[in-house]
Amino acid sequence: MPYLIVTYDIKEERVNRVRKVLKKYFMWVQNSVFEGDISEGKLQKCKQELQKVINEEEDSIYFYSLENRLNYRKVVMGIEKEMTGNIL
Repeated sequence: MPYLIVTYDIKEERVNRVRKVLKKYFMWVQNSVFEGDISEGKLQKCKQELQKVINEEEDSIYFYSLENRLNYRKVVMGIEKEMTGNIL
């Protein structure tokens, strides 16, 4: 299962809807940044939901895929937001 880092640059009027979709699939770690493990099926579902919200002429979403969460290094300057799972 790949580990993804997702960043976005979305027009203000759509940013809350994009954030709401991403929160269903990933952990919110910083403004405009999410990360987490996700299956290929759930990733496709997430992308379909995002497709309905964004304007491809004005917005952008980047998906950075890592083989797994153990195979990368992250350095944080300043405070690190608490990584919590998605609780329903």
